[in-house]
Amino acid sequence: MGTVQSPAATTGGRRLLQNQYYLYLTEFFAGMAVMAVEIGAQRLISPYFSSSQIVWTIIIGMIMITMAGGNVYGGKMADKDPNPDKLYGRILIAALWLALIPFLGKYVIVGISAAIIFSVDANYLILAAFATCLLLFVFPLFLLGTVTPSLAKYTMDSLSDNGKIVGTLGAMNTLGSIIGTFLPTFVTIPAVGTNLTFLLFSGILLLLAAVYFLSLGKGLRRLGLSVLLFVAACLLGYRTDFAFWESREGLLYEGESVYNYLRVQDSPKRTVLSTNVLFGVQSVLEKTDNLTGMYYDYALAAPFLTQTGTQKAQDVLILGMGSGTYARQLLRYLPGTKVAGVEIDRKITDLAHEYFQLPAQVPVTEYDGRAYLNEDHRTYDVIMVDAYQDITIPFQMSSVEFFQSVRQHLKPGGVLVVNLNMHGTEQGGIADWLADTVAGVFPEVLTVDVPGNTNRELFAGDRDLKASLAQNSQAVQDSQLKDLLASIGDRAVMYHSGGRKLTDDKAPVELLGMQELDGLIRKETEEYKEIYRNEGIKGLLKVL
Repeated sequence: MGTVQSPAATTGGRRLLQNQYYLYLTEFFAGMAVMAVEIGAQRLISPYFSSSQIVWTIIIGMIMITMAGGNVYGGKMADKDPNPDKLYGRILIAALWLALIPFLGKYVIVGISAAIIFSVDANYLILAAFATCLLLFVFPLFLLGTVTPSLAKYTMDSLSDNGKIVGTLGAMNTLGSIIGTFLPTFVTIPAVGTNLTFLLFSGILLLLAAVYFLSLGKGLRRLGLSVLLFVAACLLGYRTDFAFWESREGLLYEGESVYNYLRVQDSPKRTVLSTNVLFGVQSVLEKTDNLTGMYYDYALAAPFLTQTGTQKAQDVLILGMGSGTYARQLLRYLPGTKVAGVEIDRKITDLAHEYFQLPAQVPVTEYDGRAYLNEDHRTYDVIMVDAYQDITIPFQMSSVEFFQSVRQHLKPGGVLVVNLNMHGTEQGGIADWLADTVAGVFPEVLTVDVPGNTNRELFAGDRDLKASLAQNSQAVQDSQLKDLLASIGDRAVMYHSGGRKLTDDKAPVELLGMQELDGLIRKETEEYKEIYRNEGIKGLLKVL
């Protein structure tokens, strides 16, 4: 038996359809939602696949293709069946799909990652990002892509006003897109996070559809069910962690800044800051106040490589301060060192003061590292570059022009130290390109691999660095530090350039980093792949 509509509801529905302002409002919020989803997609994916240009390109490309397909389909459907019920029904479905992403999205991403790692031998990042976009974002954005041609059909009264109508719809879509770009980036994601950002814009779309169906007095059962599903999605997705498989025991902080996903985990031995749930840690606070066993210790060799050694207090600049582990190590083992830092993410600096004991006397400037050098006229004994995360390597801080600027900011006999977070599984990888680029600026380059992880420390200067290390480390009193410096001296390798060079004009750091990541993943997963080949999924589950 069909639903009987009241005369009042039918009249209200007609008024709403005749009111072009509501249709323009629909266009505005649809455009806003599309861009908000694009920004949110990048933030959802970045903690797993990095925030590199590769990931951005895949997201933007997939969304554009999807929107184009939606435009074509929406136009055909509007001509075939010019019924606004169908359009607002599609908006309702898109809203519910987006509402489920905060809850289901992370499980989908991890499942895709595992499947691809065990299925292919290269291009993990590209394939995983493509598959994620395909499964999570293509369908709802395809539905939102049908909005513009459908509304053009409903709002045109005659051919004489079609130019004005299309122009107004385009303007409303553009205005909504602008707000949908800035609002998540600068307001909702830093304030409430990616999950609530998805839920917020999903709710806006749901409200648009609800007003339409309520005004007509039909589709109320479907609308009620949709509201219940939306509420359930909010409850399930609101608190879903990015690293959902990790124990929450010792979790001190999880949140997002304008630039990063941030997670602070505490244990009896250390406090750890992670900016990526799959590619290791960003900073560490050792509670024993000893050496960390990580690359920060190896970077301590830099002051001993300078012309004056540690005979006088040295000026050190850290580009990429993070939580300040290197700064603390310098002050711990070389009292009197004057340390200044640059960190583009203010939230990381706040966490450094709150959880990682960053000394108050260490000034930290919120700025891009290279832009800071362009404005800074001081010189330093040591400049530490620690701005590379996973494969997210800022090209402007990897070029020959950047390292020339670094050299200009070093005192005579000063030293550059660079933390290369992927030390290379094959020749000609990103680490070799960066080392070659540095070697094109500095006459002397030393490298030393950090045991137990993928980091490589690179030291560069204008004199015999190994001789300086041997001479300047003789007076060290701390036995741990003395042994470490001796080990570095034994293991450091003089780097001979292969002639490769990254420039401001040509620096394919994302592709090189991706190739390096492929090699690291192959190396780390080979044992598990062998178990899977020999024993199948049961054998693999036993090991895991």
